[in-house]
Amino acid sequence: MATGKKRGLVYGVIGVMLCAAIYLNWSYVQSPEELLVAGQADAELSGASVMQSGSEEETAAEEQATVTSGSDYFAQSRLAREQARDEAISILQTSLQDEKADEKTKEDAAGQISQLADDSVTEARVESLIKAKGYADAVVFVSAEAVNVIIQPPEAGFQAEDAAVVRDIVMSETGASADQIKIVEAS
Repeated sequence: MATGKKRGLVYGVIGVMLCAAIYLNWSYVQSPEELLVAGQADAELSGASVMQSGSEEETAAEEQATVTSGSDYFAQSRLAREQARDEAISILQTSLQDEKADEKTKEDAAGQISQLADDSVTEARVESLIKAKGYADAVVFVSAEAVNVIIQPPEAGFQAEDAAVVRDIVMSETGASADQIKIVEAS
């Protein structure tokens, strides 16, 4: 009975810490123009995360080019996504290193870290495939419940065929069903 309460308490603390990290990230990115003026966006993009493959290095280079070319919405979205993910991983790593945490809590934290890493790779892959199909830019957010895609529409406008192409890419790469995918045009 006491270990069940401890486990619940640990999960509660982890949940509160995740919520706090997300809120702090959201509050810091409320005015992205300040990041660009301070030059912090460029530094964050170049050192935000450890690259795991060549395609992610290319994605980071494309993000850097996007910031400097003036089309910064997508770069800012990627930056915010990576900051939130880095905060969540930091919190989970803290619980992994906690000597008081039981094995189940440590296993759950390790599993969540692994899932976050997998989601990051999947997002980069889907973004690259969307660009390979001729779309100027896109940012993808993968979660257990849904996949959200924000895409820069073609000059002719975003058509039903475009939605079908993007949906097919997302479904094949993530395994998500069509009703779990939301595609939004960036304005």
